[in-house]
Amino acid sequence: MNHQTKSKIRRKALSLLEAQGISSAPVPVERIAKALGANLRFSPLDDELSGMVYVKDGTPIVGVNALHHPNRQRFTIAHELGHLQLHRTEITKEIHVDKGFPMLMRNTVSAEGVNEMEIEANLFAAELLMPESFLAASLDGEPFDIDDEGAVSTLAKQYKVSASAMRFRLGNLFA
Repeated sequence: MNHQTKSKIRRKALSLLEAQGISSAPVPVERIAKALGANLRFSPLDDELSGMVYVKDGTPIVGVNALHHPNRQRFTIAHELGHLQLHRTEITKEIHVDKGFPMLMRNTVSAEGVNEMEIEANLFAAELLMPESFLAASLDGEPFDIDDEGAVSTLAKQYKVSASAMRFRLGNLFA
């Protein structure tokens, strides 16, 4: 993914936060979804199925696995909102199902850019739930060791995301 695409995704996420008057963590992702007119549906699904998004009669429907941890559900909602914001044309044509998308994890598929829509939706979710400006304010200019599990866990709890998502985000932003 090129720098221009990353910047566009960042701007879209930040404009949503600004429009909702959100300036600190944790980001109320369910409120954002509702403000965008999306209906959230929590249902027990197979473990490898995190969520899905489709548009029915002009209304976005975001399905979320009710059996997953609340932090995972928050990331799934943000990820599916990413599809709605970035890939609306494609979503309108068909149901988009996310089967166990890698939660902010690099793998050979994402590194090769084979599934660009998923990579973009993951970046959107990270930008929405853990914006750089919020993290910079949380760290307040203090040195931060991303290998310090306790410190990462504390910050992850503040943002209501997983420790692995937080570590990955911090590594990408400040490494």
